[in-house]
Amino acid sequence: MIHPDIKDIKARRLPSFALSEAVSLADALPGLEVAGSEIVPLPKVKAGTLFGTGKIAELKTRLKEAEVELVLIDGPVSPVQQRNLEKEWGVKILDRTGLILEIFSDRAATREGVLQVELAALSYQRTRLVRAWTHLERQRGGLGFVGGPGETQIEADRRAIDDAIVRIRRQLEKTVKTRELHRAARAKVPYPVVALVGYTNAGKSTLFNRLTGAEVFVKDMLFATLDPTMRSVELPDGLEIIMSDTVGFISDLPTQLVAAFRATLEEVLSADLVLHVRDISHPESEGQARDVRLIMADLGVDKDVPVLEVWNKSDQLSADALETATNKADRNDQIFLTSAISGAGIDTLLDAVSTLLRAGSTTEILELGFADGKARAWLFGQEVVDSEEQTETGFKLTVTWNATQKGQFEKL
Repeated sequence: MIHPDIKDIKARRLPSFALSEAVSLADALPGLEVAGSEIVPLPKVKAGTLFGTGKIAELKTRLKEAEVELVLIDGPVSPVQQRNLEKEWGVKILDRTGLILEIFSDRAATREGVLQVELAALSYQRTRLVRAWTHLERQRGGLGFVGGPGETQIEADRRAIDDAIVRIRRQLEKTVKTRELHRAARAKVPYPVVALVGYTNAGKSTLFNRLTGAEVFVKDMLFATLDPTMRSVELPDGLEIIMSDTVGFISDLPTQLVAAFRATLEEVLSADLVLHVRDISHPESEGQARDVRLIMADLGVDKDVPVLEVWNKSDQLSADALETATNKADRNDQIFLTSAISGAGIDTLLDAVSTLLRAGSTTEILELGFADGKARAWLFGQEVVDSEEQTETGFKLTVTWNATQKGQFEKL
């Protein structure tokens, strides 16, 4: 594992953290054994080889001695750089985007997840057809007696990829329509949606399992959970909500994946409340939180959607760090210190979620005719009816509801 430390670009995080995260990414891919890792200073990026000739020769010797078969470079590597380094070192090379795509490909479980990863991978591969050094220069002959050079292999490969991308997008459109139907069905019984977001390995799935009783796969590694999950949850005060667990974010998330998983993250865009789960025990928790906020902004999450910060993994803090975090959380009513493992702080968090979701509720009097049985049944199904009185023309109901429920009622 190599982390290029480019000196002429201002780093957002300490190189030591970037290297440890890169190693964690490598460990997340089954079948890989990390033989070594280091930060390579780059005073200047070489356009054709990324590294200088001296460093390339040094690394070639070390790679040969260690019998390395795969080199992971934690950063962007151009197709030309990748081809030249593979040719020089005699190993396969993956950059950060390629590695994350491999992990996602291994983890995707649902049909939609598999399609999204395939779409992202094809978009990535399309720019790297230059990797194949010989057969892409061959040309196919023209038809019959027509002269001319014919179609080059690289053009044929690129066309095949374009055809596959079109096919996958059509399949994804069908899954999007299916999700829209499911969302429309939920809208008829409009429970508030609470979305869990956060950096990968922040403990979202563990928290999700504790809150919902679900059995989402949990493991202490990056991207343990890929496919989103939704469950119904009844809060202590009786309010029923839908909770959504989403794929974890990561810094420098490949643009292909942001685009491909935009559909999956639509539940975040339509959420009534977002819980930003942070691993407060991580030394770079603030940097991770900043990356999550940037990705949420890129996704187009409405700034008006309330966000609560859940400082998770408090059980892993030292006594002094726990006291400091507790004091900070106590001074901010939008921060909640929790442990998904021990359950500490969960009750306080749920009370705040309930209070926030119920905020803005209004009490109104509705008059319905005897023929409005469907609307009356909907109101009782939503448990928003405080009292009911029968009149000569129908029913007079006193209801307490939120803006979402009122809007859904008006569309009935």
